[in-house]
Amino acid sequence: MDTPLASSGLAHVWSQGDAVTRTVALVLLVMSLATWIIILWKVLDQRAQRQQAKASEGFWHSADFAEGLDKLGAADNNPFRALAVEGREAQRHILHKDGRQVPQLHDSLDVSDWIERCLRRTLDDHVAKAQSGLTVLASIASTAPFVGLFGTVWGIYHALLGIGAAGQVSIDQVAGPIGEALIMTALGLLVAIPAVLGYNALVRGNKAILHKLNRFAHDLHAYFVTGARVSSGADAKVLPMKKA
Repeated sequence: MDTPLASSGLAHVWSQGDAVTRTVALVLLVMSLATWIIILWKVLDQRAQRQQAKASEGFWHSADFAEGLDKLGAADNNPFRALAVEGREAQRHILHKDGRQVPQLHDSLDVSDWIERCLRRTLDDHVAKAQSGLTVLASIASTAPFVGLFGTVWGIYHALLGIGAAGQVSIDQVAGPIGEALIMTALGLLVAIPAVLGYNALVRGNKAILHKLNRFAHDLHAYFVTGARVSSGADAKVLPMKKA
């Protein structure tokens, strides 16, 4: 026997819903797809960076800087290699090893300060890139339940209108439409929960990678400042890098 309760479900909600109900369902679908795409993209990105962090451990066991760069791996999306290259170029620039003849304002800066600024700029660029997409996850996590709730309220409103127009009210006439409306709230939660869990996991992963990058930047800072002191004969002081 085909009762309103037996015919309820997602397909029935879609077929019996109006434009608002279908729009809410499509919005939740887009949110869900965006959530899983961002999570997959960031997880693969963090996995590659963890492998790059392991490769950076062999950098200081290299015979020279060029061999160290080879151990760091390819240049594509490699923040450890970017830090090493930026530190080398900063040292060459401040010591006029790049062929520059015209004096510039930053020549008055301490060698240690200039190298630190360049390394910090590279770290900031990585942080900005690592955080891309997380704002979308946070927005989906906070708004998806309310989008689903809106669909529920709208569905209950129309269900009550239909029940009132029917004149007679029975439990099956109430349970079917109200249950279908509550499906929208469930869909909102199904979208929000992965977004929350994914956001928290990705933030923890970013912090772990940033910690390793900061440690690598400290070591690079000391290495390049020491090299600058040896090259110039000046008594340069090794200053600690600022924490992120």
